[in-house]
Order: sequence, then C-alpha cells, then structure tokens
Amino acid sequence: MKIVALIGPSGTGKSHHCALVAFQEGIEYIIDDGLLIKGSQILAGRSAKRENTRMAATKRAIFIDPQHAEQVRAKIRELNPESILILGTSERMVRFIAEKLQIPPPEKMIHIEEVSTREEIARALEIREKENRHVIPIPTFAIEKDFPGYLLDPLKAFFRSKSKTPTYKTAEHSIVRPLYSSLGNYYLSENVIEQIAVYVAEQVEGVARAKKNLITSNKNGMLLNLDVTLLYGTNIHRALHEVQKQVKERLEYLTGFQLVSINVAARRIVLAEESRRIKQRYIDLHKKKKKSRDSLS
Repeated sequence: MKIVALIGPSGTGKSHHCALVAFQEGIEYIIDDGLLIKGSQILAGRSAKRENTRMAATKRAIFIDPQHAEQVRAKIRELNPESILILGTSERMVRFIAEKLQIPPPEKMIHIEEVSTREEIARALEIREKENRHVIPIPTFAIEKDFPGYLLDPLKAFFRSKSKTPTYKTAEHSIVRPLYSSLGNYYLSENVIEQIAVYVAEQVEGVARAKKNLITSNKNGMLLNLDVTLLYGTNIHRALHEVQKQVKERLEYLTGFQLVSINVAARRIVLAEESRRIKQRYIDLHKKKKKSRDSLS
C-alpha cells in the first residue's frame, strides 16, 4: 500500500488542493479530518468539524479515540486500497495517523507550497482567520445531513493531469463553519498543562518530585521541559525515558496537542526519607494556598 502525505499548517488550503494532488498521484482514497473519503463518498469516520471544541476536533483528526480509529482501520482492511493520501499539519502528524490506522508510513511527502502559490496560501489563511471557513473535500449533497445549519457554500475545482496527454477532472468541495466555532474559542491554560505533566511524571517509579521548567509552542506543536528529582538507587536513564513516554502519551491523549519535544533532566537525587519530607512540604503548601483562596472568596 502506497501512502502519500499532503502537509501544511491549518488554513493553508490542504483540503482544497487534496483532490488535485490525489488526481495527479493516481490516488482514489483520502484521509482528512478524521474521515476516509473516496470521490463523493465518506466511507468511514467522523468529521473533526462536528466536535464541540478545538481540542476534541484535534483528537478526532488524529484518531485518538480507539473506536473511531478501529472503524476506519476496518474499512481500510476491507477495501485494501493500493494507495491513500493523508492530510496533516506536519510530517509527524501524518506519521502518527498512519500508525494509529496501522498502515505504512508515508513514502512521499508533498508540502502545500509545492501545489499552491504564496498568494493562494496567504488568501486561504486570511479567510480562515477572518471568516473561520473550512473546506471539506466532499460535495455538499453528501454531507448536508451531517452539518445542518453549518454549510456555507459549495466549491468547485477544475484541474488537469501532468501527463503528455492530459486528462481533465472537476471536483466539488464544501465550505463549512465547524460546530466549535459557534461556541467561541476554547483555551487550555499553561498552568493546567503543567499540572498534568507534573502529576504524570510523579507517578513514574523512582521519581520523587517533578517541576515544569519551560513550556513553549509553535505552529508544529508544543515543547516541554521538565526537571525531576529522583530517588537514590533509581536507574536514571530508564526513569527519564519512562517520564518522557508517559508524559507524551497522557498529555497528547488528554489535550489533543502535538508534543514536538519533551526534555527531561534529573536535577537532584534524594533518599526516600527526604523524598517524603519534600512531598509533605508540597502538600502543606498546597493546603495553605487553598485556604488563602477560600478566605478571599
């Protein structure tokens, strides 16, 4: 099975150009926003645009939900297609989707800049930011029942192949406004992310204490630095590796964010008795802060 990826940041026109890329690459099946698509049909999956929050939409698009992933996996096994085009915001994302769907990793990466001009990308980003319009590569009639009240316009595309004897094709897309956009913006504070990361890290055997060092984000995902205090006698390499693994899995599952990098550093090694004192001081401090907040409310 040949897997091709079309990559570009959100809002740059991937869904609009995917039919052209699929046509030129001779691919019939497309995976976009949680859906398995062929021509004018949704074969399996649920659109991320139907979710109530951006976080849930992200998790839907990368097949975090086991039942959703299995539904699409089962349809792929049944059809056994020769090739599939996967849309994603990064190479890491499309590899993650391929892994979740148990299909080979992409053997060819096509970036949106290769099929769209700078002006087209800039215009697509402007429309996404100002009007919150999203394209789904499916004709309007095929998704009306799934997007009641959120369909805006049909969109037709006309293109030709690159062969010496070119053939021509038309494709119809649908412009929709996602459900979550009608509910306002959804934010997850850095403090919440820190608390999740610290809690998960401290559940790893041998970790006495964890502390966030730095959280940064860019268009490709989130970067997280953690400092940990280990118990004396702990295998340092194994413990740090396990912290990385557990924090990545739990944070991506709970938030839907893509973690580009997790850097874990062992800053201290303590005896078990000192570890208990550290945890007790932390508990006492937490109670004191809570009591202070309660007295102010």
